[in-house]
Amino acid sequence: MIDHTGVTVSDYARSMRFYAQALAPINYAMLMEVPLAVTGGVGVAGFGEPPKPDFWIHEGKTIQPNHVAFRVNSRQMVDAFHQAALAAGGRDNGAPGIRAHYHPNYYGAFVLDPDGHNIEAVCHAPA
Repeated sequence: MIDHTGVTVSDYARSMRFYAQALAPINYAMLMEVPLAVTGGVGVAGFGEPPKPDFWIHEGKTIQPNHVAFRVNSRQMVDAFHQAALAAGGRDNGAPGIRAHYHPNYYGAFVLDPDGHNIEAVCHAPA
C-alpha cells in the first residue's frame, strides 16, 4: 500500500550523483524530475524501476523533511483520507485534486501530521 516515499537532502546535485550510483545495482534509475516552476525552485527527483518512480529526493529548502504516500483504489478514498486526517488534527497541505505534473490521472491529497510530516493518499486510476 505504500506508493512512494522521499527524503530531504542538503546538496541536491551531490545526492543525485550518489543515488544514481548507489541504486543502479538494484535497477533503480532517476525516472522523473519535477520542474522547478512547480516546486518553487527546489530540486525534486524520483528514482525507481521503470515506469514509476517510488523514491524521491527533495532539496531541503521548502519541502517537508519526510513524505509518505499511501496508494488507494479510488478518488473517494483520497477525499475520505483528507477529511479524516483533518478531523484527527492534521493540517491541510494540499486539498484533494489532480496533480497533472506527475501524470494526468494522479489524484492526491496531502496533510501534515502532528510532527509536520507530509502524508499523502494517492489514486492513479482514471475518474
